[in-house]
Amino acid sequence: MKPLNELTATELTAAVRAGRATCEDITRACLNRIAEREKDVQAWQYLDPEQAIAEARARDRSDRRGALIGVPFSVKDIIDTSDMPTEYGSPIYAGHRPRADASCVALSRKAGGVLLGKSVTTEFANFHPSKTRNPLDLTRTPGGSSSGSAAAVADRMVALSIGSQTSGSTVRPASFCGVFGYRPTYGDLRCVGIKEAAGSLDTLGLIARSIDDIALYRDVLLDVKPVAVDKNGAPPRIGFCRTHLWSLLEPSTQALFEDAADRLAHLGAKVSEVALPSEFEGIPDAHRLISGFEFSRNFAWEIEHHWEKISTTLRNGRIRDGLECSFERYLEARDLAERCRQAIGPVIAPFDVVLTACATGEAPADLNTTGNAKLALIWTTVHVPAISVPVFKGPAGMPIGAYVVGKRNRDREHFAFAHWIHRALT
Repeated sequence: MKPLNELTATELTAAVRAGRATCEDITRACLNRIAEREKDVQAWQYLDPEQAIAEARARDRSDRRGALIGVPFSVKDIIDTSDMPTEYGSPIYAGHRPRADASCVALSRKAGGVLLGKSVTTEFANFHPSKTRNPLDLTRTPGGSSSGSAAAVADRMVALSIGSQTSGSTVRPASFCGVFGYRPTYGDLRCVGIKEAAGSLDTLGLIARSIDDIALYRDVLLDVKPVAVDKNGAPPRIGFCRTHLWSLLEPSTQALFEDAADRLAHLGAKVSEVALPSEFEGIPDAHRLISGFEFSRNFAWEIEHHWEKISTTLRNGRIRDGLECSFERYLEARDLAERCRQAIGPVIAPFDVVLTACATGEAPADLNTTGNAKLALIWTTVHVPAISVPVFKGPAGMPIGAYVVGKRNRDREHFAFAHWIHRALT
């Protein structure tokens, strides 16, 4: 058997139930990995090994065997925890201690998961780079804003992590770090206890090393009985969508996707090109206005009382966009977003999934950026589920994810199609 810290969540729960490992064994294996690598990767904002071991021992003593029994997980440090600081990536909240767990933390613990600590977020889940490094190449960005979450899972420090997404904050780090990153249908997973950036766009984001784990974790956070991913379905109908932003992709990345479309068709998938309506070209600007307007109102207290502690990146970006946006322009942007949400259904209807890109290429060799979010935010804005699936390698040997976009409220089917694509391309 592989080292315990390298097993997926579904493999770990099976090991615990079969008596091949204890929750404490697994937790110690992950903590040993963190001790070995954290000085380089810097994925953690808060970690208390003794507390984690105590929680694992409590799981071992209990007769309760939930769906995540013994699985170490982390949560992005915009997610409240009752027994750990939650600092939101900002000095304004240094040492802040919430009174309660966020709903996603409570449900994870209820299912037997062991919370190791808080993974690094960019400032208030925005674009100002964090301290975290890409574990596959420490000179490269891990992406953002769920930087620590993706890095911790990719480096085998934990099996699962919860991030969040307002633009591309889960799927882009997943693409850069070579793991699975899932953004669910908008509204499926509860965001109580999570620092809101822009409520009409925000979702939780799940990061793991297998689609089975993504599906398992989604069911845990829905508080429903887990259902296994269907792996016996027919090849899917795939719409290959370049979008109007295709020119942002590096030429080598464009070639990878075009080759993948040909390979999938050769393996039995029905692949057709699909174009988005011209109105979708307005989504990036609409997203900028919606996210900026909502963020600048959500953070009115921080702006009023702690302006000097906010980074210039955030001041001159999302906050400025929001403060300069009139309510009338905000409504116009919301109207455009809603029209596109209504339009996306008929566009996707002939297909099971859409294949597109969520990042322009490999993780940039630049620690002063988190990468370009524009490709992902199109799909975030229209509220459909999407998974970054690690299937490609770029010119430097770094991972690039294929973005598999599904139909709204059809996430379980989406997992099956994404699994087929992953198996076909790897």
